Amino acid sequence: MRTFLLLILFFQFPLHFLAQEEKEVLPPNYIRSIKFHGDSLFQNGNPILRLGETINLSFDDIIGDEANYYYTIEHFNYDWTPSQLAKSEYLNGFDDIRIFNYQNSYNTLQPYSHYELQIPNEDTKGLKVSGNYMLKIFNENDELVFSRKFMVYENLARVPVEVKRARDLKYIDTRQVVNFSVESPNLLLKNPDQTVNVVIIQNYNLKTAIKNIQPQYTIANDLIYKYDQETSFPGGNEFMQFDNKDLRATTIDINYIEVKDLYHHFLFPDAIRSDDPYTYNPDLNGGFLINSIGAQNPDIEAEYIWMHFKLQDFQVPEGSEVHLYGNFNNYTLDNSTRLSYNPESGYFETGRLFKQGYYNYKYIVLKQDGTIDEGVISGNFDETENQYQVLVYYTEIGGRYDRIIGIGQANSKNIRN
Repeated sequence: MRTFLLLILFFQFPLHFLAQEEKEVLPPNYIRSIKFHGDSLFQNGNPILRLGETINLSFDDIIGDEANYYYTIEHFNYDWTPSQLAKSEYLNGFDDIRIFNYQNSYNTLQPYSHYELQIPNEDTKGLKVSGNYMLKIFNENDELVFSRKFMVYENLARVPVEVKRARDLKYIDTRQVVNFSVESPNLLLKNPDQTVNVVIIQNYNLKTAIKNIQPQYTIANDLIYKYDQETSFPGGNEFMQFDNKDLRATTIDINYIEVKDLYHHFLFPDAIRSDDPYTYNPDLNGGFLINSIGAQNPDIEAEYIWMHFKLQDFQVPEGSEVHLYGNFNNYTLDNSTRLSYNPESGYFETGRLFKQGYYNYKYIVLKQDGTIDEGVISGNFDETENQYQVLVYYTEIGGRYDRIIGIGQANSKNIRN
């Protein structure tokens, strides 16, 4: 009898609560310069697309042997557990198709093969429903090479967003608070505490997004979110940048150049900015653009260059690491982004391979407990220009997947008290 009751409880329990969150698979070292975006280049990384918008993926294989790659698309719930939809319910056409659009690099010291994928195409006609998705890239041995998350929304609800300074005097100069509401005059949001979820994203970085926030109260069919601490982000600081589109010329960022097997660009040493006053410096909010002077097609004519970074010495907390941080690799921390202290020079140093272009970056500290501190080196300022996006998910009563019914955006240059 007890076993029978347990079986009844098991089958009544929602399956997605038993599933685990799907994680992105990081690309191997030979996959470089991944660009993944919709119509806006500045949403590169984990793009947010309107239903029906074009999906664009490109990447380089620096082995350069014209390897065969295949792609699949999977649909997920709000919490990135697999949804209950069959592929035919969310995908119009077929996936598990080879990427046919590729070219080899032209006249470069570092050979590579450049791959491009666009959806819709003749095999994959498009997506049918909104929600969370994962694009997966496989090799010809059916081994998963890397994967990237993206989100697709329907324009069914208005999401007005504004950025304010923290009400807590302790954080008024260092944090930015995101307040917003969800207005859906044509869609009745029943039981919003159970059916509505939101995600708040700063600078297109899904890894630091705020989730699982309930509405504070409702006015008619509008949901109001006017929290202080719960929806606040560290203000951070403007990203630093370098521009290496000219192979042979030093710039305001590049100190000197050496030529070995490849070009090596050595940046001027960077200083700790956390104790300096805030200074506005226009940036791409962590983004990057591929470019090369004189190239007719930078995608296959741009060189790969070793960029060398130096950071002023400072007291690193025990067990912590210093890393480069930016959308050039979708805010991933690995051995290629880690800086090591050089006692001979007195700086933290590293070198990393970058394709020619314009890049934003900053330095962060990875703590022993796995958390990231973006402000200990760069500082946190309420004046910093940041881009915010709010995604609204809705699960209909009896629904089998989580829809994204609206998106709101705001920029902190319009911050208010």
